[in-house]
Amino acid sequence: MKTTGYILQDGGKIYYEMSGNPDGQPLLMMHGGLGCSDDMEVMMPWLSAAYLMLRIDFRGHGHSTLGDVPLSYAQYQKDVEAVLAHLNIHQYVVFGFSDGGTVGYRLAIVHPEQVQRLITLGAQWRLEKDDSSIEMLKGLTAEMWLQRYPDDVDKYNIYNPDPDFKRLVSQVKALWLDRSAAGYPYQSVEYIQCPTLVMHGENDFLFSLDEAVELYHHIPDCHFANIPLTAHAAHQEAPGLVGTMLNDFLLADLSGTDRFCD
Repeated sequence: MKTTGYILQDGGKIYYEMSGNPDGQPLLMMHGGLGCSDDMEVMMPWLSAAYLMLRIDFRGHGHSTLGDVPLSYAQYQKDVEAVLAHLNIHQYVVFGFSDGGTVGYRLAIVHPEQVQRLITLGAQWRLEKDDSSIEMLKGLTAEMWLQRYPDDVDKYNIYNPDPDFKRLVSQVKALWLDRSAAGYPYQSVEYIQCPTLVMHGENDFLFSLDEAVELYHHIPDCHFANIPLTAHAAHQEAPGLVGTMLNDFLLADLSGTDRFCD
């Protein structure tokens, strides 16, 4: 049975939905930029029914309104924290894709007593000034996104109470290019204490293998999986493989092991 709701936060309405076992361990699932919580649906058949699934639409995405504050990873984090407090959830595990994973790093750094395990997919943790993705991100337009992902934009226009896709794209671009303390965690990932699984699509054009491997070496209790024959959104290209790996990692007894997947 699914439960949905909104909270009011910093001028925006933040949407959440819960499903699964109401008495189970909360599994917070966070989508990528310009997506929505629906993007996680493809993995649900491979996840244990023992979990309480919590999905949140980031500010401006899906059913959540943009409000009047600038987007940043710090603001996403603040919104998620507000939803968790509203639902009285104090310990949880995290799966985050892309932007959702970046927020996951930030949550795990700031709340080591709350985040019990962290799984990320295609999630950047830094943006160097000469990063090869910068020029591509600077050139992104709402029209380009609409041409490439028309179904996603149609869904956004149906779901969102106050749709303005051009404004959303402009703010998301600024977030992706933000190298301030409100953005990527950079070296702070070294403070992540929970067991972490970093997943990387073999042909990911945004999150390089070199960056993923370097992250693996920065997080103390980190495990790594390279997902073959997939690109950035490996959970949608190979939902059975990613979903099963996610589920296995959450249920694994990691005591006495240094790495889950080398």
